[in-house]
Amino acid sequence: MAVHRFDIASLSAARWKNGGGVTREIVCSPAGTGMEGFDWRVSIATIDKPGPFSAFAGVDRVIMLLDGAGVRLRSQDGRVDHRLEVPHASFAFVGDVALDCELLGGASTDFNVMSRQGRLKADVRVLRESGDVEPVERGLLLALAGRWRFNDIDCESGSGVWWDGEIRQWQATTSDAAAAMVAVRLEPTATP
Repeated sequence: MAVHRFDIASLSAARWKNGGGVTREIVCSPAGTGMEGFDWRVSIATIDKPGPFSAFAGVDRVIMLLDGAGVRLRSQDGRVDHRLEVPHASFAFVGDVALDCELLGGASTDFNVMSRQGRLKADVRVLRESGDVEPVERGLLLALAGRWRFNDIDCESGSGVWWDGEIRQWQATTSDAAAAMVAVRLEPTATP
């Protein structure tokens, strides 16, 4: 299976049905399955209006602020009340829960990982210096700040690689003092 390169700036943007933002999809796998059948999905969303967050039954989510003042996510029952305001700090939650989204300032942009419960579990980590990413069959690497080299692939901030279907091991290297990257590893959910 091939390694796919991407650049966030070149991804097409789709406006949300509720008009509260736009999404740039990086990967939705398996390809062609859409929002009801994916095993995993990674996207970048810009939120520019308060309103409800879409619920995704049977999906685990991880969200991370990339840019802007952030948002406050709250559920009606009060079990979720989280201020997503620290850049590059991930927040995991169950997609079944209906959340209201309140802007903490102007528009903000976030990184989203969705994985189908019972199939895959996502591990999302931010690295700030050179290091190895443990081998995995499917995943994504995104340069958040600075210049990075993922094995032999050079990536500027906002670009990266994803793969699915073949175990890959990556060495992520940078010489930039303020560098940051996100490594997403998706592993099969253990069955009893």
